[in-house]
Parts: sequence; C-alpha cells; structure tokens
Amino acid sequence: MLLAIDVGNTQIKLAVFEQNTLINKKIIPYSDWKKEVENTLIFFSEIKNIAIASVGKLQKSDFLGLKEGMEVSFISHESKFPFQNQYTTPNTLGIDRMVLTSGAVLQFPNKNRLVIDAGTCITYDFVDENNVYHGGAISPGIRLRYASLNNFTANLPLLAIDQPKNSIGNSTEQSIHSGVINGITFEIDGFISSILNKNDNFIIILTGGDAEFLAERLKNTIFANSNFLLESLNQTFQYNQQ
Repeated sequence: MLLAIDVGNTQIKLAVFEQNTLINKKIIPYSDWKKEVENTLIFFSEIKNIAIASVGKLQKSDFLGLKEGMEVSFISHESKFPFQNQYTTPNTLGIDRMVLTSGAVLQFPNKNRLVIDAGTCITYDFVDENNVYHGGAISPGIRLRYASLNNFTANLPLLAIDQPKNSIGNSTEQSIHSGVINGITFEIDGFISSILNKNDNFIIILTGGDAEFLAERLKNTIFANSNFLLESLNQTFQYNQQ
C-alpha cells in the first residue's frame, strides 16, 4: 500500500493506493500537513511506502522519520520517467508537469497526449505518440486572475469564482466573471484546437482543482480527471520500482 503526496503551491493532497486502486483521498492545508499524514499512516497501517512530488515548500527531509521502517521516495529530476525530455531547460521543468506527463504515457500508450492541469497556474504539456515530451505553456489559474484584477487596480473587487451569466457582462462583477472564466475557456479551447490541427490520434487530459468546473464549459472533447496527478504519482513510483 502506498501513500502518494502531492505538495502544491497552496495545498497538499494525500491519496492512499492499493496497486492502482485509489482507496482514500484528502486535501489538507499546509498548517496541518504533518498531523494529517501521521493520522493517515496510523489509520492505514499497511502503508509501507510514501511517494512525494513537491512544487511547494516541503522537501524529502520533512517526511523522514514519520514512521519507523517507512520508505520515502521523493520524485525528482533524477528519477526515471517513461519519456524522452526535449525541454531545452530540463532542470527547470516542474516535477508536477513531469509526473503528469509520465502518467499520460503510462495510462495512454501510443497516443499524442495533451495534459492540462488547472490549478494555481494552468499548465499545458504535450507528449507525442513516440513518448517524446516537447514542452507546453504556463498561464495564471482562475484564482490568480481574480486576485490580480483586485491587487493591481484601484477599484475592482476581489470576487469568488462564479459562472458568468452572459458573455457580455452588464455590471462590473459580471464583467469580471466573464473576463476570467470565458477568457480561460477560450484560452484552453484555442490551445487544444491549435494542437489538434497539427496532430491526430489524440487524447486531451484535463486535471487539477478546477478541472470539473471548467470541463462543463469547454467545447473540445476531453478526459477530465481531477485525481490524475495523484494517479500519475502512484504510477511513476511503480515505474521507478521496476
């Protein structure tokens, strides 16, 4: 049994796996991470391994000594991945993006794959049917866009995420919702269309905390799975154990 830990920019996700079956999942704040991990290890006493992917503040040393005899695997640039990396600055490629690409290759063999992770940032990662990773794009996520409008203007309010009633907002609040939500969906659909025009035999994977919210608004056919990074982390761990 494996405990997979995704350390993100704003929160931490825990998932317990038995082989490829997701047994339990929780999302926790940074302030409670150690207590929550320890409680999970107590409740699921069969856990023998921890696999961690971190783009946040926690490192491997933070997880050592949580349980006697526990194996801690910290996925890094030195880990094995099932793809050829053609990124020109490979050491700056986020581990989360590498794990997502790994999962796409392992779950969907012999296809062109575009992985879109809609979290704090929206990342796009393209790996072709020959398992060659080409790169992608990074843009602000939903909450960053709302926050930036508030932080960098004098009078625009900070709003919670909401569906715009129309494309043409008839108030400042509706204009903000339209600009943020429609702007992101147009961006994602446009990015997908530009890739599809050049490639066939394709699968588009949408994941991240905002995946379900965005999936309903996108025109293109996608495979939406908010747990894809955790599943990919589990599979990357298994790949490194082989």
